[in-house]
Amino acid sequence: MVNKTVYKVLQEYLEQVQPDVEDYLFKSRNGINKPLDRSTVNKMVKEWTKGIKGNFGTHSLRKTFGFIQRTKYGIGFEVLCKRFGHSSPAITMRYLGIDKGEVNGILLNEI
Repeated sequence: MVNKTVYKVLQEYLEQVQPDVEDYLFKSRNGINKPLDRSTVNKMVKEWTKGIKGNFGTHSLRKTFGFIQRTKYGIGFEVLCKRFGHSSPAITMRYLGIDKGEVNGILLNEI
């Protein structure tokens, strides 16, 4: 499932490239028709983030997705838990770096 923007760009790309049915969308660059593997994408992310303080990889993209969904769109941990395939929202909270300070901080909100 993709959003409208991704769908539009993907449609334009597919019209331009006109790939064969057997082709992968994200294929290996080594000349054979195989998909990019996780280790290659991890290396790409590390290259893209060179010069930025921190250790980034494929999971950084996943965690950033979750962070944005939670903070910008207000998506709850239960929904993110299902999207990530975690067994409980507590795991998702740990995964996204939610600590007791943030959880207890809601007590300071005035209603």
